This record gives sequence, C-alpha cells and structure tokens, in this order.
Amino acid sequence: CTMPYLNHSRPSSFILTGIPGLEVAHFWIAFPFCTMYFMAVLGNVTVLLMVMMEQNLHLPMFYFLSMLAAIDLVLTTSTMPKLLSIFWFQSHEIVFEGCVVQMFFIHGFSAVESGVLLAMAFDRYLAICRPLHYSAILTSSTISKLFLAAVVRGLGLMTPLTCMVSSLSYCGPRVIAHSYCEHMSVVKLACGDTQPNSIYGITAATVVVGSDAILITISYMLILRAVMGLSSKEARLKSFGTCSSHICVILLFYTPGLFSFYTQRWGQSIPAHLHILMADLYLLVPPMLNPLIYGMRAEPIRERVLNLV
Repeated sequence: CTMPYLNHSRPSSFILTGIPGLEVAHFWIAFPFCTMYFMAVLGNVTVLLMVMMEQNLHLPMFYFLSMLAAIDLVLTTSTMPKLLSIFWFQSHEIVFEGCVVQMFFIHGFSAVESGVLLAMAFDRYLAICRPLHYSAILTSSTISKLFLAAVVRGLGLMTPLTCMVSSLSYCGPRVIAHSYCEHMSVVKLACGDTQPNSIYGITAATVVVGSDAILITISYMLILRAVMGLSSKEARLKSFGTCSSHICVILLFYTPGLFSFYTQRWGQSIPAHLHILMADLYLLVPPMLNPLIYGMRAEPIRERVLNLV
C-alpha cells in the first residue's frame, strides 16, 4: 500500500503504528495490557473511594495518595483505550485535535504527578523530622495549595508546547511510529524548523524532573539523618517502612519515564520496539502498582479492602 502524504499544513488525522516491529503480536500483547489497565483502574478507583468514604483516612498522607490515584487514572485512560483499539481492531487513525489533546494530557499530567510525588516527600519529611509541627503545617489549605501548584506548573508548562505543536506545518507522511501521540514522535513529522519545540520540550522536562528529583533527594537525606539518629531499632525500622513505599513509587515513575524521554531524542541505537514498549509500560505499570504499593502498606486501606473481600 502507498504511504499517505499531505499537501497542506495541518493534517486531519495521524496514523498510530502501535509497536513497530511487533505488529504481528499486537493481538496477543493487548491481553496483558488490558489486564494491567483493568487492575490500574480498579486499584485507583478503590483508593479514591476508600479515602472519600472513610473518615479516619482524611489525613494528609491519604489526600496525597488520592491525588496520585486520580492523576494515574487520567494518564492510563488517555492512552490505553486507543492503544487497545489499535492492537485489537486495527483502529490506527487519530484525529489531529485528539492527538494534540492526548499529548497534552500525557505530558501535562506526568509533570503534575512529579509535583505530587515531591509533595509526598515533603509530607514524609515533616512526619519524621518535624512530627510536632506536622499538623500545624500540613493543613487542608496547605495541601490544596500544594496540589494547585503542581497542577498549574505541570499544565502551564505543557500549554505552550501544545500550541507550538499545533502551529507547525506537516507536509510529509502522517504516520506516527508510536502507540500514542508522544511529543517528539509528532514533531518529527513536521517540516520546517522544529528546533524550538525540541529545545522547549527538553528544557521543560529537565527543569521539572531535575528540580523535583533534587528536592526529593534532599528531603530523603534529611529523613535518613533523622532516622539514623533514633535510639530505638524498632523506631528506625518503622520510619524506614513508611518511606520505602514512596521510594519504590518514585523509582517506578522516574526510571522508565526518563528512559523513554531521552531515548526518543538520542537513543537511535536502541531498537524501536523496545523503546515504544517501555514508553507504553511507563504509562501503565506505575498506575497499576501504585495502589498496591501504597494502599496495601497503608493499614486502614488494607484492612478495609480485606473486610470487603
């Protein structure tokens, strides 16, 4: 078949290939993807309902956990239904506006989640290093402001990027070698000067991830120093236990995310199917595991779920 070409600046739609090189396996790959998506939705909805209904869960740590659950639902739902339709029904076409909206949600809410993870690190720091001031500092108003700041920063940084992508001219093939509308995958289809898009995208991602990672690292260095100063071994183990789940979530979020982001720009030697598969799992595995890592370690949520079962 012939490759469709465009003679105008803005295409009506793009074609998403799925996972390049693994097209023959798409049908079977969709089953584990669908299972993980179902688990992600079930787990995060359960966390949201538990925090909403249980009065004893109306605490800062669980408010942050419910924020994380809501963001994860947005991230998975913005990509997985379309991805599954590609794998099972060969529905590769996505309208231009839908592609831009999907891009906005993926990159924007990834930045919001990074901000929430930073807020959760601040919560752990206060709980362990400043326990007497914990309730006075982390009031409902402060929590709302932290979440609002994460949302404004994440979506605010993504808005100019979306506008820049929308203003580009697309005069070549409209096939995106990806499972969803990732920023650089779309920009590669544009003609003319795309350097401003690349520079802004790299700078925004580096600033968000870099600043959050530095602040999270500092908070955990302070936590570690405080924990090592505790006289009781039981107290040290308990403090480490409260932080271990958060550290697991941070590693799950940042490691594959950074791999996918920088591979898209400089990882030409990495096979395309491996890169795209990692990018897909980045938006699926953390949302699936976060409720298990956090929810099952949180005794009130674990007991409530076990009682229902």
